[in-house]
Amino acid sequence: MTVRFQGTDSYVATDDLTMAVNAAVTLERPLLVKGEPGTGKTELARQVASALGLRMIEWNVKSTTKAQQGLYEYDAVSRLRDSQLGDERVNDVSNYIRKGKLWQAFEAGEKVVLLIDEVDKADIEFPNDLLQELDKMEFHVYETGETIRAKTRPIVIITSNNEKELPDAFLRRCFFHYIKFPEPETLRRIVEVHHPGIKEALLTTALTQFYELREQTGLKKKPSTSEVLDWLKLILAEDLTAEDLKRDGVNALPRLHGALLKNEQDVHLFERLAFMARRQR
Repeated sequence: MTVRFQGTDSYVATDDLTMAVNAAVTLERPLLVKGEPGTGKTELARQVASALGLRMIEWNVKSTTKAQQGLYEYDAVSRLRDSQLGDERVNDVSNYIRKGKLWQAFEAGEKVVLLIDEVDKADIEFPNDLLQELDKMEFHVYETGETIRAKTRPIVIITSNNEKELPDAFLRRCFFHYIKFPEPETLRRIVEVHHPGIKEALLTTALTQFYELREQTGLKKKPSTSEVLDWLKLILAEDLTAEDLKRDGVNALPRLHGALLKNEQDVHLFERLAFMARRQR
């Protein structure tokens, strides 16, 4: 059966993104998705699963995560304790093996979407340690002597916030796509999905201010798609109009700017711009 992703009613996918998803599925390779935080990388995996009617298994990677945890973990301490207590469970080592997300995906018996989220948070060796398992779709359990093979190859989506470079050997095994920050027309479509019926004048004014803010020289953290959606939600909740949003050079910070600017350096940058504008008057 050929599966094709075309986006969903709640997720605006560009043509190049849908092409990347379908290419990865056809090639049976992991899809590595990079992009700024908040551009919908994690949500892409959920929407692919929803659109194709597949179950999703999600592995959220942290700085302390080891590749082995995705396969399985052997609880030797519990087995030792049970042996000291005379528990008969110790005779079956499988009682002390906890299946990881890859194991769950491999034994699902049906095609699933496996999300490995924020792979760049882990140690640099983490991607390399998964090369064989993701390539061959199998791994060996040393404690039991069994080999776990994928009954049906999962659709693997791996996200990265570009915090660190990934190994070349890992990159070679993936189909790569970078989610660019959406163009104004695409962002309008995204907003319409989340805030249907928003007034044209309000949306135009808000997005003009948003892109001006993003393009400000010296900004430490540019606001993302998710942040502009939050900002618009607040604007609508406060029942603000396009006129309410208008700024002059004296007031450089947009209304409700706490939804967009997430560190004091960027707030101070716009405060300095406002101060300089006032001095020039």
